[in-house]
Amino acid sequence: MIDYEGRKFLEDTTDPEADVPVVHFHQQGELIWARSTHHGIHHGSLTGRCAQDGTLEFGYAMLVSGGTVVSGHSIATPEVLPDGRIKLTERWERYGAGAATGVSDFIEVFD
Repeated sequence: MIDYEGRKFLEDTTDPEADVPVVHFHQQGELIWARSTHHGIHHGSLTGRCAQDGTLEFGYAMLVSGGTVVSGHSIATPEVLPDGRIKLTERWERYGAGAATGVSDFIEVFD
């Protein structure tokens, strides 16, 4: 099992001007939780579980700019990169008025 405690991830983008989410993870056993921040999110959190293979399954909720509440469900599959960092490929589903599905990649960053 991958230990996500204290790891930080940025959404992977080719746009150097993009305001990308930063996700800070915590873990106790299979329980994972995280906080997400960036310019467009006032507060974002996720709670879920980590499988033995390091796959994450979680629900999330965010309060975004303009006061909109967004919630959804995701499954993130890890890939260990040659330099030891982790890449998470997240398949997400957003619920409610802005319902959508998609895939996002997040890359671990070291401080």
